[in-house]
Amino acid sequence: MSSLTHLDQAGKASMVDISDKIPCLREAIAEGKILLTPETLTLIQENGHKKGDVLAVARIAAIQAAKLTQNLIPLCHQIPLSKVAVHFELQSDGVQITATVKTTAATGVEMEALTAVSIAALTIYDMCKAVDKTMQITDIRLLSKTKTPLS
Repeated sequence: MSSLTHLDQAGKASMVDISDKIPCLREAIAEGKILLTPETLTLIQENGHKKGDVLAVARIAAIQAAKLTQNLIPLCHQIPLSKVAVHFELQSDGVQITATVKTTAATGVEMEALTAVSIAALTIYDMCKAVDKTMQITDIRLLSKTKTPLS
């Protein structure tokens, strides 16, 4: 059996059984970046894009995506999220995106954090594609994940 795939008795992929795991406070932080032209950054910063507030729309899309991760990634567990926070930092070459996700559950939320960052970047891309043909989404990665027993 491959360590990358959980197989059931019949040799088919299945969700990992977490029924014996104890709920803990879990947090995951992910980040990514979208590279943009200075002109596009100015449009975003000055809220001058004709489609509206790019970062506000991207934040809502990221939060919604984190909540829907179980519907997007086939073997992810349904997890009740207690926090999804998305932060944007405008830099000279683009927008740095950071997502923090928390739960009190039996499994972690790293996929939700990574999904939030990915969808935020894709939303910025979608909203800006008419004005910036050079955009690149880069460096999406998990920064940390923690698990703390509940008292």
